[in-house]
Amino acid sequence: MFSSVLIANRGEIAVRVARACRELGVRTVAVASTEDRGSAVTRLADTTVQIGPAPARRSYLNAAAVIQSALQTGAEAVHPGYGFLSEDADFAEACAESGLVFIGPPADVMRRLGDKSTARAAMAEAGLPLLPGAVEPVRDLAEARRLADEIGLPLIIKAVAGGGGRGMRIVASMDDLDAAYRETTANALTLFGDGRVYMERYLAGARHVEIQVLCDGHGNGVHLGERDCSVQRRHQKLIEETPAPGLPRELTERMAAAAIDAALAAGYVGAGTFEFLVAPDGGFYFMEVNCRIQVEHPVTEAVTGIDLVQEQLRIAAGERLAFTQAGVRPRGAAIECRINAEDPARAFAPTPGSLEEFSPPSGPFVRVDTHAHPGYRIPAAYDSLLAKLIVWGPDRDAALVRMRAALAEFTVTGRGVRTTIGFLDSVLADRRFQEAAHDTGFLASFTG
Repeated sequence: MFSSVLIANRGEIAVRVARACRELGVRTVAVASTEDRGSAVTRLADTTVQIGPAPARRSYLNAAAVIQSALQTGAEAVHPGYGFLSEDADFAEACAESGLVFIGPPADVMRRLGDKSTARAAMAEAGLPLLPGAVEPVRDLAEARRLADEIGLPLIIKAVAGGGGRGMRIVASMDDLDAAYRETTANALTLFGDGRVYMERYLAGARHVEIQVLCDGHGNGVHLGERDCSVQRRHQKLIEETPAPGLPRELTERMAAAAIDAALAAGYVGAGTFEFLVAPDGGFYFMEVNCRIQVEHPVTEAVTGIDLVQEQLRIAAGERLAFTQAGVRPRGAAIECRINAEDPARAFAPTPGSLEEFSPPSGPFVRVDTHAHPGYRIPAAYDSLLAKLIVWGPDRDAALVRMRAALAEFTVTGRGVRTTIGFLDSVLADRRFQEAAHDTGFLASFTG
């Protein structure tokens, strides 16, 4: 195991990694922008390096500064968390060249699977089903029009380098295609520095289901079951749960087996997530691979008892998986709600400000992952995620009751600060959600 790990992130995931390291007896180095001086992870870490000013491109996205911080503090490895540099193959390569272990898949694997176009080609070769569409990036508008005729409507245009629900546009009419293509390519270039896009058939009424995998560097791999992430607003996940309610076990087992086979075929190492769309008729189709820890990983931990971050650390340190597929025995059901500092009444506009009261719920089988506290100033420079509320129950009904009770107990106040707590409770109370009759289009018609 490593003696020291640098945590190249902020917020709740940085705190989560620091705690996992502490339990393994690993020294931690935190990095912090000037905006995050005195943040929760800086109080937990053994050492903190001020990495730059508030803008992420000058701090948390400054690969050279992150690597220099690791080298000057004697860190042996870098944990990127999620977001920021977590899926940057060039950063992973630079870490290796500097003698640091990047806690994630090898750079060449990340480069191949992080590019949506090459990932689709690799997964098609591995036998995973794909929706009708382009495997290669669309070259120009003329090709986009030709492909649209072949694919049919509705279709979706996605950024090749996209992620986190950004960089995509649904096209329901050929009259909208030209503008959608231009807008998506322009946004992709702005958001990701890569204007390439691809197109595929848009699957209406689908469920978004993902499979968590763990693979070591010795050719061993397991899956840890599925998560349903169908409650989304503009492709951003709000609620996640496991197991996926209402889906036949035979179907999710086939998806999981396909995911782990594809991961091993690709030479994947570490924790990764294979994302699928599940059609109303039970067909499933590969979407993308996330080459990092997911925001929603705690629900998998809740039902399996496996600490995913500690497994990431062990795998990166060269250890073999200590369990086989037969040793993974999920139990019960878990749900996660993302508590964001956003105002649902104003189209979910972020509400930065200082917290006066921050009182999370507690009790049996209730977990809160957060970096917030009374007096914490929510910055405008970063993501609005305040906390993740996770509950476990012996079955979904029990987990739903526990989650609603926990949300009712969660108190957050501050001048100008609004949160999504009430909105999330209204979603959980909706009959369609309670009966698992929801899909990715659910919130578009949700009235609360």
